[in-house]
Parts: sequence; C-alpha cells; structure tokens
Amino acid sequence: MKTRRHAKILELIKEFDIDTQDELLRYLRESGFDVTQATVSRDIKELRLVKTLSHAGKYRYSTGSENISDMSSKFYSFFADSVLSVEAAQNMVVVRCMTGMAQAVCASMDSMQWPGFVGTLAGEDTIFIVCRTEADATETQEEFRKLINR
Repeated sequence: MKTRRHAKILELIKEFDIDTQDELLRYLRESGFDVTQATVSRDIKELRLVKTLSHAGKYRYSTGSENISDMSSKFYSFFADSVLSVEAAQNMVVVRCMTGMAQAVCASMDSMQWPGFVGTLAGEDTIFIVCRTEADATETQEEFRKLINR
C-alpha cells in the first residue's frame, strides 16, 4: 500500500502544482487513498520532496531532480547575459558581472555542482570561485570565457 501511495504522490506532484500538505492530502483522498495528514507528512520526508519554484512563480512540491536541466539552461543563459570577464589567479577564479547579477549567476552556477570547485562567494558584481587546483582554475577560466564569447 505504501509503495502504491508513494508512486501516486510522485505522479500527482508531477501532474499538478501542489504546494501544501493539505492539497496533497486532498488529491490522495480523491484518488482513493484513505490517509491522514501525519501519513502525508511522513511520505514527504521519505520521498525527500522539496519545494521548488514553478514556472508560474508559485512554490510546489517536487523531487528536485526535474529541475536539473532547467538550472543548467538558466546557468548558461544568466552567464552569457551577465558576465563581463573571467580571470584565474592561482587556484581562484574571479568572475565580473553586470551590477546586481553576481548572486543570480552564482546561485545557478552552484546548482551545476562543478567537480573542480571547493566553493563560491558572490557579491553585487563579482564572484570568487575557489578551485581544488590551479589546473581546475585555468580550465574553468577557459570554459567560462568561451561562454561569454558566444
């Protein structure tokens, strides 16, 4: 029963923009599942559902995995439209952005989970990237420069 319910929850959150436990409870009951709010709460934890921003600008439950391609395209779009320059210095990379855009670019960059990055820090118009090695920083600089020269 639990497996069927979990499968139904995943189906429902994919089909509808469900943003509350009460709403998910209602959809489950309409689908023939006799569940309590406590059960729905446990299911959300077990399925590791998160709230993400929908295309309509409203928060909704999701598995998080369906947003990976969205974040990838957002990163490349933000980057190409907002970045002015990229410079490597030892194992760090400094990315200069248009004023006010660094945090958005950095957030989309972080979602990409670059393997050579130790961490990032964004200000108003500058992003600092700490890379694992100087080679990672040089490679990042080269790749990022290609993105701004499209």
